[in-house]
Amino acid sequence: MRVAVAGSALLVAAGLAAFWYASGVARKAPPKAADHAVTVTIQGNVCQPNEITVPAGRTTFTIVNQSSRALEWEILDGVMVVEERENIAPGFSQTMTVKLPPGEFDITCGLLSNPRGKLRVTPSAASDAEAARPSLVNYVGALAEYRVFLALESGALQDAAQALADAIQAGDLKQAQALYAPAHQAYKRIEPMAERFADLDTRLNARADYFEKREADPAFSGFHRIEHGLFGPDAAKGDVKALAPVATQLVADVGTLKERLRALNVPPERLASSGAKLLRRVADNLPAGGEDHEGHGELVNLQGTFEGTKKIADLLSPLLAKASPELQKGIDQRFAAFAAALDPYREGEGFKAVSLDEAQRKALAAPVLALADEMAKVNAALGLE
Repeated sequence: MRVAVAGSALLVAAGLAAFWYASGVARKAPPKAADHAVTVTIQGNVCQPNEITVPAGRTTFTIVNQSSRALEWEILDGVMVVEERENIAPGFSQTMTVKLPPGEFDITCGLLSNPRGKLRVTPSAASDAEAARPSLVNYVGALAEYRVFLALESGALQDAAQALADAIQAGDLKQAQALYAPAHQAYKRIEPMAERFADLDTRLNARADYFEKREADPAFSGFHRIEHGLFGPDAAKGDVKALAPVATQLVADVGTLKERLRALNVPPERLASSGAKLLRRVADNLPAGGEDHEGHGELVNLQGTFEGTKKIADLLSPLLAKASPELQKGIDQRFAAFAAALDPYREGEGFKAVSLDEAQRKALAAPVLALADEMAKVNAALGLE
């Protein structure tokens, strides 16, 4: 009996000691989330901090805008956009969680003309596990078909851009106005991958809001510069041929984009994540005015976004239907809701030339955002995270 009591006392003492030790370790160890969370504050034309080091794996960035302008923040791998947040209003913040491999990246800081910072990602257990993940042979067919889609659609974009440039160089305002929306829609179909090339996306599709002098900024070019010239306040009395250099550069940049897309290696996890990111950005932009508000081409753009992201969803659907039938059903329903939201504005094979008010923009943004949320779940369901 004495031995048993003594043994019990020793076990209790050992348990208390273990509890005390574990509690002490827990008190000393920082929270796991804090190890992979970074706050970046934008003030004027600089970010604080402007040089960041994080371990490979998932990091949550909180971007705080303390400037006087709506801004964006991007992580760039050379000219490739890894992740971004746009339309961060003055005095507000946005967060994004991104899985990063080891390496060194650039970060943009607010306006596109501001100096860039550095993001260094060090190796970690997460990156070692990523390197050892199973074969992705099941995605070969989907990725091959998507490469064909990108090649065909970038060819269609090149033809549309050239037709637009020809009308501008001929000084034909009405023809150029008619050709603008189809050309921009062609870009929208491939935008999930096209926007990965930061330099080309800036030249082809950046809005005036992201340049210091807005429409008067020398770096403002591409579709929205042409839109401003064709539909802006001075379009009727202006010389359309003055846009010829911009149109020529547009055609050249589209040609470069076509070549880059042909050589682009798209990892499987980029398919759904790129579609989800674009849909979320479109939903965020719509209530604030959207794109092509001068040319009233938002509906045409939305149709292009619908078609481009639907292609990605269709390619992944055979795999997703097996892995998560409920999620596949939800995505189908969200695409149907997106299409239904556009239906009242359709006219023949196109759309009515209408100016959307705030309520209409918000009504269109709702199904787009809901679809973005569903698409964001795909990688986890397929084991790609």
